Amino acid sequence: MALHRVCSLADLSPGEVKRIDNPPIAVFNVDGALFAISDVCTHAEASLSEGTVDGQTVECPLHGACFDLRTGEALTPPATEPVQTFPVIIQDDAVYVHAE
Repeated sequence: MALHRVCSLADLSPGEVKRIDNPPIAVFNVDGALFAISDVCTHAEASLSEGTVDGQTVECPLHGACFDLRTGEALTPPATEPVQTFPVIIQDDAVYVHAE
C-alpha cells in the first residue's frame, strides 16, 4: 500500500472533510477522530465527501444511503455493499492515508 498525503493536520478541523482524487478517498474529522473511506458510494457513483455527517455516519448526498465511517458498513438502503476503509497516519503534522 502506498502512503498518500491528504493535507496538513491544521487544515482538517473537527467537522471538516478533505478529499484526494487518486484514489478517491475522503478523510473525515469527527470530534478529533480521523476516518478515511472510499469517496465513491457503492450504490451510485456519488461523492461521500459531499454527504452529511451525523456522529460516525455519513449519508450519501444522492440517494441517502448511510455508511459507518469506522467500518465502511452500509447501514441503510439503497446501498448494500460497504465502502472501503483506509488507515489514517499522522506524520510531521500532516494527514496521510494508506491506499493502493
